[in-house]
Amino acid sequence: MMLNRQSNIQNYLLYLAWIVSVTATLGSLYFSEVREYIPCDLCWFQRIFMYPLSIILGIAAYSSDKTLKKIVLPLSIIGGSISLYHYMLQKVPGFVEIRPCTQGVPCNVDYINWLGFITIPFLALIAFSIITVCMLWVNSREEVRS
Repeated sequence: MMLNRQSNIQNYLLYLAWIVSVTATLGSLYFSEVREYIPCDLCWFQRIFMYPLSIILGIAAYSSDKTLKKIVLPLSIIGGSISLYHYMLQKVPGFVEIRPCTQGVPCNVDYINWLGFITIPFLALIAFSIITVCMLWVNSREEVRS
């Protein structure tokens, strides 16, 4: 009974990670297609890492395949690192000197700034972090069972 309950929790974590990735994907599409915010270079890199997670985590959640975490974790950790760097570009004055975005929209532009700290890269960072924690938790629970 205990193993079955742990398996159910792991399946719920896969679904939670999938829901977060789909929400982040739809949110980024909303900001660019509906609100017409032009993504900067770092936003595009974050999308490159988030969009496949919607498909991979959907497959993992549907088939209860916990082995896909080997693919999900690198994508979520790298995407989260890009989001953290992008957020620091927006909020830490010393990072503005480093300019990865030389053409188009500057990376330090805040399209949204809810409550003084919630920006689009911050939302992406939260999504990547939740996905990473879910995958790490699934991983640690499997090691206990073996």
